[in-house]
Amino acid sequence: MVQNNLLVVFAKNPELGKVKTRLAKTVGDKKALEIYLKLLEHTYAVADKTFADKAIFYSDKIEEFDILDYYKFPKFLQKGDDLGERMDRAIGEAFGQRYEKVVIIGSDCYDLTSVIVEDAFKLLDDHNVVIGPAFDGGYYLLGMDRHYSHLFKDKKWSTPDVLLDTILDPKKLTLSYTLLPTLTDVDEEKDLGALRDLIAN
Repeated sequence: MVQNNLLVVFAKNPELGKVKTRLAKTVGDKKALEIYLKLLEHTYAVADKTFADKAIFYSDKIEEFDILDYYKFPKFLQKGDDLGERMDRAIGEAFGQRYEKVVIIGSDCYDLTSVIVEDAFKLLDDHNVVIGPAFDGGYYLLGMDRHYSHLFKDKKWSTPDVLLDTILDPKKLTLSYTLLPTLTDVDEEKDLGALRDLIAN
């Protein structure tokens, strides 16, 4: 273990017709995959600049060679029946490796920067939980100073209620929490922002 901090990245395997399905309804599967690959590259670059150990968890399989190899990050497979269980297991394993702080991010936020991720780790010095809200009612980042499994239970994933339900958990558990800036997760065409040029080519 190089650091006491671990950045966990959750990513879907970039396969045609299996990523950004809501976006694909308006731009097509090919463009949706192209955009997702751009999101992955951005996420990996953010992780690379972050001063912490890294672990990438793929949704379906571990490819021997992929775009991640440039960064030399260790790859793992997500395990569990839903997103909450998969994140819960990954974070539980991380704290089992004696990390003191764990931050988990997805691969859908083109506005995310390494400065924001490092701020999350710093905020965990004074808070038990840090959350990066997304405009769609979910979150792009979740950090904690120990394994709080309750934060992953009884959530309706991929709905506008996830953020609010997650914020309620620290209150119930009398944990301190803080919020990062609200950013955009790219789920639909209206979310593309700087990536919009990709659908014009």
